[in-house]
Amino acid sequence: MRGKLQYPINLKIVSICFLFLFFLFLILRTGFSYSKEIATLDSSILPTNSSDVHEEQLPTDCPTLPLFPTCNKIPSSLAHSLVHYATLNITPQQTINEISVSLKVLEKKSPCNFLVFGLGHDSLMWTSLNHGGRTVFLEEDKSWIEKIQKQIPSLESYHVVYNTKLTQAEELLEIGMKEECKEVSDPRFSKCQLALKGLPNEVYDIEWDLIMVDAPTGYFDGAPGRMNAIYTAGLMARNRENGETDVFVHDVNREVEDKFSMEFLCEGYLREQEGRLRQFTVPSHRTRLGRSFCP
Repeated sequence: MRGKLQYPINLKIVSICFLFLFFLFLILRTGFSYSKEIATLDSSILPTNSSDVHEEQLPTDCPTLPLFPTCNKIPSSLAHSLVHYATLNITPQQTINEISVSLKVLEKKSPCNFLVFGLGHDSLMWTSLNHGGRTVFLEEDKSWIEKIQKQIPSLESYHVVYNTKLTQAEELLEIGMKEECKEVSDPRFSKCQLALKGLPNEVYDIEWDLIMVDAPTGYFDGAPGRMNAIYTAGLMARNRENGETDVFVHDVNREVEDKFSMEFLCEGYLREQEGRLRQFTVPSHRTRLGRSFCP
């Protein structure tokens, strides 16, 4: 999820301003909701006699009674995000329109469990947008993890080793057509060669509400490619006990991301595409026996 290209400075400014305004909108909306609630509650307890109103003035200092919060302090994580992106001179890899697709889902589901393949300059943003939930990042570059952790120690990230090369994509696509790759199970015990088996146990044990596949590297022949990540994301979604998982795949303008997302996340589960980002909503396959791998 690290940025690979430098954009013109005006695009950087627009992106940073958008993020800043969005966070500001969240703060103002929260404050408005509290104010509205207070006004409703206050009107219900005010005396009907106008003279009583003068005798019993409502408290104006903050804080007042616990039931009537009038002052709100933004979470430290959100404050840190505002400062971070207001001073960052690097544009996140995804565009504003692409980020908005995931944002719509997070607005409905957060706080939730959010798994992200890749650790980058936008990681603090994802964690902040999922405030109160658990956001976990999986990264192939150990030195990059150490660098980001020094800058933002609050992020939860794990090192992942991929044993594939982008040049194996066609071979792995054929392997994915085999019967063992269409069986729904815990990736740790899957017989499919595409399933990632070396992730931390907590990654397998958690039922993820959102999964973002924006890594590993996949733009040159010697890179590991995202074949295993896309397949495993789909397998995790199908293997959850109930409900559904929204899976996002970035860089679908590339052949691997395009073919593997359509094959293993399924065109029938495709909900939206914006630019280089696709959103799939994959339901649990354990709640309905006999459900086909793709609809």
